Amino acid sequence: MAESRLQKRYESEIAPALLEYFHYSNVMQVPKVHKIVVNMGVGEAAIQGHEKVIEYAVRDMTEITGQKPVVTIAKRSVASFKLREGRNVGCMVTLRGQRMYDFLDKLINVVLPRVRDFQGISANAFDGRGNYSLGLREQIIFPEIEYDKIDKVRGLEITIVTTARTDEEGLQLLRLLGMPFRKK
Repeated sequence: MAESRLQKRYESEIAPALLEYFHYSNVMQVPKVHKIVVNMGVGEAAIQGHEKVIEYAVRDMTEITGQKPVVTIAKRSVASFKLREGRNVGCMVTLRGQRMYDFLDKLINVVLPRVRDFQGISANAFDGRGNYSLGLREQIIFPEIEYDKIDKVRGLEITIVTTARTDEEGLQLLRLLGMPFRKK
């Protein structure tokens, strides 16, 4: 497979810029994107008679990521949520390599600008180890999703896992990749 344009840009421009910015002694210290995890929780699938809901979520997730998701299962029962252990509660996909870079490129250049009243994303969603989490309220902002074919508007979470050791390294990596962070 040919490299994606974002991966080529990382290797030719971004990695050398990070090496210089953080004064690393070795090129292996430069942070990079390790994987992207896309998760869609479907709480109503746990209710009796709503088994078809998980199929729609899996179909949407497959179209969005280009990879078949794994159905997630409830680990324990929670009476207040009417949730039983072993029920399907969502789906998730872990993207690596070529698909990861293609998805990140699409997210930055196509999807995020389509968000209504978009003014950038918050730089405060790092976890302390350089990984970034982002929540989207509706799956219809992805160009692959046809509005007429969805059963319900659902949100999804995207976690970008990096090899960065600090939030500052992760922020600088994602900023150079083109992530549209809000100006302070």
